[in-house]
Amino acid sequence: MIAVIASFNASIAQQKTTLSAQIYGYQRDMVYFDCVQTPLIAQEFYTNPGEEHIYSFECDRLVCITINGRTNVLLQPGDSLHVDINYDGKDVEVEYSGTERAVNNNKLLKSIDNLKRDLRYKSQLLGCVALDIKPQKRIDDSRILQERVKALLENSPASEEAKNYAMAINDYDVYMSFIEYPAMYASVRSVEIEKQDIGDYWNITEGYIPRNDAEAMLCPEYASLLMRYCFYMNEKAAKEKGEKYAMPARMEDMYKELASFYDSEQRDFTLYTLLCNFIRQGKEIERADALYKDYIEKYNKDEFYKNILDSLLQ
Repeated sequence: MIAVIASFNASIAQQKTTLSAQIYGYQRDMVYFDCVQTPLIAQEFYTNPGEEHIYSFECDRLVCITINGRTNVLLQPGDSLHVDINYDGKDVEVEYSGTERAVNNNKLLKSIDNLKRDLRYKSQLLGCVALDIKPQKRIDDSRILQERVKALLENSPASEEAKNYAMAINDYDVYMSFIEYPAMYASVRSVEIEKQDIGDYWNITEGYIPRNDAEAMLCPEYASLLMRYCFYMNEKAAKEKGEKYAMPARMEDMYKELASFYDSEQRDFTLYTLLCNFIRQGKEIERADALYKDYIEKYNKDEFYKNILDSLLQ
């Protein structure tokens, strides 16, 4: 399926972009290409070891495509990237070829993945809780990761757009570890945040300025961070006033809180992501109708988001 995506910037034309892959050691019947930014960019192929699977589509902005749910690749308009993937049990070996920018961008992603592996830095916070990784260690490890990723970016020939996207994912890893992990550890391990030896939890993000660059506003992980940061800061404000705070659990309450906390691109992105995730669950979709209308009338700035929501609601 080839999708034509609404322009993020009218001055940037749609360009043909191509991803190809040869896959070995894969044990399932179908090979899947799925774009994390939009369900309108997707393709599937019958598995045939060594066969080149080629997918071309039009885009006007950076996209991240997941191959078989495990391997992420970045593509910018006009890129042509070939990926050789070899599955060996839990290990996946990946090699890139193609246009210089595409290769450099994906080597950057690979170097960050290798760094996480070398640091034994787990992506899933629940997995850290299961292994009883103490919050202090997780926070220390996250600070180390943050500094080393910055160093990788400084020395990488990757494009600024790819670096922005990579940094948005890194911010998600680091700041979700700061905000979410102590609370999660307290809930599962019954150790109060005040007794976790992490310092002042309510100042742990001091100095952080949420991103609003175009690539961060395309990163689903970063949307999750923006949402959690909003609730964290609102809880902090309530505590300072001596008031009780309950993190919103209903979509409608989340929508209201996010709309009040953010503005401009960040508000557009978080509200779109909230609605998109709810609609994709396929339950009580009618609840999204009123919020969708409010979002389009008041907050939608990026036609790209609107087109995706429209396609999901059809």
